[in-house]
Amino acid sequence: MTAAPTSFASHNPADPSDTVTEVPAPGASAAAEAVEQARAAQPGWLQAGAAARSSALSAVAAAVEAASGELAALAVREVGKPLAEARAEVARTAAIWRYYAQAPYEPTGAVHETAGGPGLLLTRRRPHGVAGLITPWNFPFAIPSWKAAPALAAGNTVVLKPAPEATACALRLAELVRQAVPAEVFTVVPGGATEGGAVLATADAVSFTGSTAVGSAVTRAATARGIPVQAETGGLNAAIVLPDADIERAAAHIAAALAGYAGQKCTATSRVIAVGTALDPLREALAAALRALPVGDPADAATVCGPLISARARDRFDQALSGASVLAAGAAPEGPGWYAAPTVVEKVPAGHRLLTEEVFGPVAALLPADDLAHAVRISNSVPYGLVTSVHTGGLEAALHGLDHLDTGMIRVNAPSTGVDFHLPFGGTKASGHGPREQGRAALDFYTSGRTYTLAP
Repeated sequence: MTAAPTSFASHNPADPSDTVTEVPAPGASAAAEAVEQARAAQPGWLQAGAAARSSALSAVAAAVEAASGELAALAVREVGKPLAEARAEVARTAAIWRYYAQAPYEPTGAVHETAGGPGLLLTRRRPHGVAGLITPWNFPFAIPSWKAAPALAAGNTVVLKPAPEATACALRLAELVRQAVPAEVFTVVPGGATEGGAVLATADAVSFTGSTAVGSAVTRAATARGIPVQAETGGLNAAIVLPDADIERAAAHIAAALAGYAGQKCTATSRVIAVGTALDPLREALAAALRALPVGDPADAATVCGPLISARARDRFDQALSGASVLAAGAAPEGPGWYAAPTVVEKVPAGHRLLTEEVFGPVAALLPADDLAHAVRISNSVPYGLVTSVHTGGLEAALHGLDHLDTGMIRVNAPSTGVDFHLPFGGTKASGHGPREQGRAALDFYTSGRTYTLAP
């Protein structure tokens, strides 16, 4: 049996010799204690009222905006996020907190007539108690925020267990949040599986984003406890390109979606399905777009594709290319960072891991399809169902995709990447379990319905 780590360190993916932070491992008992302290603080947070919760979330948004430059630089350094994307994530994070700052004023139920006789029937949504959040490293500010903000708005308290690779980002976010909320209302427990397991074993509701294997284990454990759970677990996303599409524009979208942030997004494009005569022009346009894509230091504002998060991730990327024919590849810079060249492959044999697993790196397989129906079958043939992009000049093909694609999100003439935080986010099949995240759907997850009968 492997001993639990005694500490957790995060390293700069562009310069692994740069240790960003190192913290002691809290252990299971400390994580469980954090949940109990949050549980004790929850009634007071709820009873503070809508105005207090709304004001606090607005204050967090303002604090994030005030620290935006610092936060973006920290995301660049700790998780290798290209500067332009880091700035955009921080701006989105502030917008998320401001959006949910209005939620405490939303109706939480309705009044109904009785079936017969005097009295009142009421429905009302109430918070669960402590929301345990287990989050990944790739969006170190936005994902914790789009989980925590609706949970807090609804009157829950929060215990966040971030990925070890994003420890410094999570701790800095906590400092900003705790300027606005009472102690123990928002707590970060750094660590790994031990600490995450303790949060899972003690919280009143759990929201997870991460790998499919861990997400399945989280779902089983939460279900066994009888607590609400949502798990977002990745994708193997397709871009379908029709012959009538603007091929150059589609290629630009696809190149950015497969290589942006080194493909380390659950919404990244992993498969490119060219329909009929679109194949040859798309092959050329995609190769040209990929070769022109800026790869390098994430601190450079022009960079689109920076390093992978770890040496292990780079090894996994290299192994995934085995057995496929490389159509085009960008140039990975030399140096100490964990860089990989963004790549498009073709002639991928059936059953290849690129067609069955999420690699989480800057690579996509180019696949031919006879017609739109064939393309839809290819898109639907994988275990995942997060997002599909459809590139076409005609409404008919777009509507066909909307009706027949088995994914939680469909984006027409847009990259597969990109999230509208005020709308539901999530997938089908192995891409997710439980209610959707973001938008008003998140408020439903972090509350439970009650029905009251008031007789005279």
